[in-house]
Amino acid sequence: MSDWWKGAVTYQVYPRSFQDSNGDGVGDLPGITARLPYLADLGVDAVWLSPFFRSPMKDMGYDVSDYTDVDPVFGTLKDFDTFTARAHELGLKVMIDQVLSHSSDQHPFFAESRASRTGPKADWYVWADPNHDGTPPTNWLSVFGGPAWTWDGRRRQFYLHNFLTEQPDFNYHNPAVQDWALSVLRFWLDRGVDGFRFDTVNYFFHDPLLRSNPADPRDKAEPEANPYGMQYHLFDKNRPENLVWLSRIRAVLDEYGATSVGEVGESHHAIRMMGEYSAPGRLHQCYSFEMLGPDFSPAAFRQKIGDFFTDAPEGWPMWAFGNHDVPRQVTRWLSHGAGQDEIARQSGALLLSFEGSVCLWQGEELGQTDTELAFEELTDPQGIAFWPAPVGRDNTRTPMVWDDGPQGGFTTGTPWLPVKPPQLARNVASQLGQPGSVLEFYRSMLAFRRATPALRHGRTSFLDTPAPVLAFQRGTGPGAVLCLFNLSPATVALDFPGPVALTGPVQNAELSEGVLTLGPNAVAFFPLPG
Repeated sequence: MSDWWKGAVTYQVYPRSFQDSNGDGVGDLPGITARLPYLADLGVDAVWLSPFFRSPMKDMGYDVSDYTDVDPVFGTLKDFDTFTARAHELGLKVMIDQVLSHSSDQHPFFAESRASRTGPKADWYVWADPNHDGTPPTNWLSVFGGPAWTWDGRRRQFYLHNFLTEQPDFNYHNPAVQDWALSVLRFWLDRGVDGFRFDTVNYFFHDPLLRSNPADPRDKAEPEANPYGMQYHLFDKNRPENLVWLSRIRAVLDEYGATSVGEVGESHHAIRMMGEYSAPGRLHQCYSFEMLGPDFSPAAFRQKIGDFFTDAPEGWPMWAFGNHDVPRQVTRWLSHGAGQDEIARQSGALLLSFEGSVCLWQGEELGQTDTELAFEELTDPQGIAFWPAPVGRDNTRTPMVWDDGPQGGFTTGTPWLPVKPPQLARNVASQLGQPGSVLEFYRSMLAFRRATPALRHGRTSFLDTPAPVLAFQRGTGPGAVLCLFNLSPATVALDFPGPVALTGPVQNAELSEGVLTLGPNAVAFFPLPG
């Protein structure tokens, strides 16, 4: 099969926030289709759509009530087919989310499951009797707050939900559930998608013995804002049965020549699990939240990339600095930069020079920051539950800004989340074709990666440079590239002998008389002699 995905760049589109075509304030499939030329011109290889399936929208589409239809707010199946055909015309691959570990509580399967302990779907979800004192069977917690168990008076049992109470977990110990999930994949593969992004890929299986999780062994000076992080999640997720299930998924994907990426939601062994889950015969690639936090140091990047390729030489990573679940990287890392543009350009160049595949989150090519929202403007259940910290996810999900007109060109109506002046100022129209803009820098960097085989496929060798400089070589022999980054707002000078010229996109870097001066947030690439 084709390995187009290996080293490719995928662009994540959040359908609610990309482009509204009918003025209802919510983005939709026709709107995305109209904007596909922008993505093709940007230079990405694939488009990943977050969920657009039928849903009550308790968790903005990650609570699915019909896995084989489009929610009317986003359009129709015909609109999806039009989107897919247009993407392929433009040379873009299509990846779509699959949220298969749990469903909406409005799914007909759950209604049938909760109605009876003996019906055909009785064992399709995770049900358990209470302890003798009426408490839940385990101490497992929901990511969104509170216990992971909710009492159902009809069955007189608890059901498991790792997220909202409205998102009951499927029981993947039941082979019929696995068979059904594979039929969902076939439905979308038959419609021409090129692959899937699997949500919460390490949550499919639970411990059938219902053992409680131990405490997180890492010392904590005080309770976390979300107590979910205070457990060591041995039994509610990360189970060994996941690996066998991923092999079944891979067999179906291989029938169609399709690809996959899995989201590993784990804080203890995420890099190791990325490797396990993307080993031969399982998923093609995996990403985690390892680079979606505050760490912005040479040591952090060396460790994460080095650990992956040391521990999982046959696996494949997808690296990302942002997505719909975390604050934008410019917001997280601005204190390490000389300014918003400088840190935006550098983070783009850094990510696009990493070994592995890459995923860009919509708007980061504009240097967007998080939107400051008042409590009454929030829609995210996680943000509402834990207000004021962690801040939740609405701040990064605000609409894409296309121009400086009303609502940034996103809608002619009232947007589902507000477009505020700091975001409006960083729009596509004002940056397109403007030398030095963040958008044009991203376009140049994407073109450089595509034209440089070493950046897509070359192995990584880190150089022993003092902080704040991160330096590594991609590839060997003719075509190899040396990549240098000053991860600070202070100027650094390095001895750099040899008559060699800079190549590719450059920021605040100058080579003169054997001295390489790396200014604030400098980016420098050098071709290496064969």
